[in-house]
Parts: sequence; C-alpha cells; structure tokens
Amino acid sequence: MILVSACLLGINCKYSGGNNKIDELENLLENEILIPVCPEQLGGLETPRNPSEIILIDGNKHVVDKNGNDVTLQFIKGGEETLKIAKLLNIKTAILKSNSPSCGCGSIYDGTFAGKIIEGNGITAAILKSNNIKIYNEISYFEKLK
Repeated sequence: MILVSACLLGINCKYSGGNNKIDELENLLENEILIPVCPEQLGGLETPRNPSEIILIDGNKHVVDKNGNDVTLQFIKGGEETLKIAKLLNIKTAILKSNSPSCGCGSIYDGTFAGKIIEGNGITAAILKSNNIKIYNEISYFEKLK
C-alpha cells in the first residue's frame, strides 16, 4: 500500500478546487493499493481555500494563507490524521505533491506567495518522514523506478 496525495489521483481537493492528476499513477494500481489523502481537508480546511505557504516566525514554522490567517494548527492536525491512516494500514511509503505546504517533499514555496521554490518539506511530509515513512514527490517516485 502507498499513501498518495489525493490531488495527484484526480480528486478535486487542491486549494483552488481542482486537482494535480498524474496519469502515470494509475499504472501503479496494477501492483499496488493506493490510499488517497488530503491532509489539508483532514485538518478541517475547506475546498476551495486560500493558498497557504510556510513562513518562519521566531524560528518556528507557521503556515499562513494569502490573507495572513495562521492555519498552522489545521496543517498539523491534517498531518497527524494522515499519520494515523498510515499507521493503521501499516503504510511505509508515500507519494506527495511537491511544493505543497502540507505535502511538499524536498521543496516548498518560500512563503512570499511569489511562486519561488526553496528546499524544505511540508508539514505532513515532515511528520511522515519523522515516523520512518519513506516520502517521495510525484517526480522523485518515478525517478527511483528507473
């Protein structure tokens, strides 16, 4: 079983109300069970919602939306709920949406809402990684198969 960001499977849970469907993921269904999750929805955020990015305040990660609302607690709750699902199903691998403040794996937006990418992990990705779940983004997962 592989945990997958629901937007990558075509579920309309992206902040804009759309998705980030990756058709190649459907090929994994021949040999794998894919478990879709949207940590932001699991944390209680609506779809659609304002875009959010991670910023540092006094050295601590906070997630704020484009209007300046702090949504850190919802992102943490979504990460914890995602971890509960992974543990319940004994999942050891996750494919997460790159650059996302929740799912970003290796890269996230820089917090300026200017589209600039920096190194880092989203809140859910960090929680999963710290619990020994191997995380990939939609690009790195397929690169590892080559």
